[in-house]
Amino acid sequence: MSGMRRVVVHPGRIAVEAADVPAPGPGEALVRALAAGVCGSDLHAAHGRHPFVSLPYRPGHEVVGIVEAVGPGSPPGRAAEVLEAGQRVIVEPDLPCWTCKMCVSGRENLCENLQFFGCGYPQGGMADYFTLATNRLHAVPSELDDHTAALIEPLSTPVHAVRLAGEVAGRSVAVLGAGTIGLFTLAVLRAHGAGKVVVTDPNPGKRARALGLGADAAIDARGPDVTGEVRGVLGGSADVVFDCVAIQSSLDQAIAMADKGGTVVVVGVPAAAVTVPLPIIQDHQIRIQGSATYLPADYAESAALLAAGTVRKADFVTATRPLDQVAEAFELASSGQHVKVLVTV
Repeated sequence: MSGMRRVVVHPGRIAVEAADVPAPGPGEALVRALAAGVCGSDLHAAHGRHPFVSLPYRPGHEVVGIVEAVGPGSPPGRAAEVLEAGQRVIVEPDLPCWTCKMCVSGRENLCENLQFFGCGYPQGGMADYFTLATNRLHAVPSELDDHTAALIEPLSTPVHAVRLAGEVAGRSVAVLGAGTIGLFTLAVLRAHGAGKVVVTDPNPGKRARALGLGADAAIDARGPDVTGEVRGVLGGSADVVFDCVAIQSSLDQAIAMADKGGTVVVVGVPAAAVTVPLPIIQDHQIRIQGSATYLPADYAESAALLAAGTVRKADFVTATRPLDQVAEAFELASSGQHVKVLVTV
C-alpha cells in the first residue's frame, strides 16, 4: 500500500491527485476515510474568501473513517481514547500545541498556536488515508451510520455556540442564516427548550427548511424591515441572536434585534472586518460573544443528539458524491440548494 488519492484545492480548480500513503508516527493513527462533509469554510477557502486559509490547501475536516494502524506511544496533551485497527472514528480537527495559556486552562479550541486539520494543514480528510494524533480521534457510537457520524463535527459548532450563549430555555431567539450551521443551531436550540425562534435568510428554499425544522417564523433577510418583523414575531427584542452569516449587514441586524440587553453570538466565519456601533453596545448593554469551534464536551453532546434522533441525518444530508467527483460536490454545496453535501471515499 504505497499510493492513494487526495483532494487539493488550487486557485480556480479542485483536483484529485496521487500521493503516498502516510505512515503513522508516535502517538498517531493511520485512518482510512469513509466520508467527509463539505463545510462552508471549505467553500470560502476555495473562493479565496477564508481569512485564515490560503490556496492551495487540502480540504476535509468533517471526517469519519476507520483506523488502519496505530503508531507507538502517546501524543502530547489530552489523553487519547484507546484505539484499535478496525475501529470507526470521527476527527476532532483542531490541533492544539497543549502548552500555551489557553491549552493548559482547558480551552484548547483557542490555542495560541492552533493548527487545523483540513484547513491549511499538510493533510486533509478528503483522501483515501490520513494520519492524525490519536487524541484528535473519537470512537463513533455503534448506533450511528457513517453519514450520520460525519455530522458530529459540524453539529458541535452550534452546540458550542448555544452553550456559550448561556441558558436558552424559554428565551426568545433569532438565528440569522439558514445554511447548514444556522439549521443546526435551530435544531440545538429546540433540543435545549428555547422559546420562540425566528430564522432569517434571503433564500426561500432555506426558509422553508427552517420552518420544517421547527422555526416559529422564517423571514426574508433582504426585506425592508427585517428587524421589525423579527421583533414583531418575538414580541420584543431577542434575548439571543446567533449570527451565522457574519457580514456587516447581518451583524447590524443582529445588534438591532438584540437591543436592549441581549446577546449576539457570532457563529459564522467573517470574511473581513466589520464595524460595530460601540456607543449602542455600551449604553444598551449588548453582549457580543464570539464562538470558535468546539471542545470535547460539545462533541459528546453532538453525538448524543444524533444517537437520540433529536437531529436526523435525513434532514441535513441532501447529497453525496464519490471522491472522484469532489468538484461537483463543491458546486452542489455552493448552489444554495443543499444543506450538507458529503464526499464518500
